[in-house]
Amino acid sequence: MSSVERFFAVVPAAGTGTRVGGALPKQYLPLAGRTVLENSVQALLDAPWIDQAVVVVAPGDDRAAVLLAPMQARFPGRLRVAAVGGATRRDSVLAGLSQLAAQLAAHDWVLVHDAARPGLSRASLERLRATLATDAVGGLLALPVADTIKRAAPGGRVARTEPREGLWQAQTPQMFRFGVLREALRAHPQVTDEAAAVEADGRSPMLVEGERGNFKVTTAEDLRMMQELMRAHAGGEERDG
Repeated sequence: MSSVERFFAVVPAAGTGTRVGGALPKQYLPLAGRTVLENSVQALLDAPWIDQAVVVVAPGDDRAAVLLAPMQARFPGRLRVAAVGGATRRDSVLAGLSQLAAQLAAHDWVLVHDAARPGLSRASLERLRATLATDAVGGLLALPVADTIKRAAPGGRVARTEPREGLWQAQTPQMFRFGVLREALRAHPQVTDEAAAVEADGRSPMLVEGERGNFKVTTAEDLRMMQELMRAHAGGEERDG
């Protein structure tokens, strides 16, 4: 193995959630002339320092392989699709790490990015990489909580107002050393994201400020807002050109 740190990405896309509406999982819904998944993967491959991305889908799901075939041709050797996803996000990420294990040293970096976050900017990616460059553990993109937070009581009434100081909303990518991440995920199967696994393992991930456009597409309104955001961004690029 090389002593030079390398960067790999895992995109868990084995979910079947259809809260956005329609019969398709949200990662396969159309967005800006492509699908949500294609946009999310493209954001990673646009960073030339990411050596390879693995998209992890559910066994028997052949949609991603078909959709991403043209992208694989444009980025030879940098994109794989693996139908080895599990029942939970943690299971799918571990399966993706297993697909990459033969290429990775313990000190190499793994970026885990949600398939339904197509608004990831290159600036956020570069900031994540630069901030964590010498870190022994890793960290994640996140945003400081700006709104007042209310805790609900039974019946839908407010129980109390929670102090928002020091609260951050997690985003992705979450970027950790391969050895640290695999060990943490193996030891803590109950977690909902990679940072939580690393925290449960006694380590403190670094918070790196992200951008509001990097939100997760979960509802039909999210999809509409992302469509408008991408349309505005494309329009700005045309004017700049």
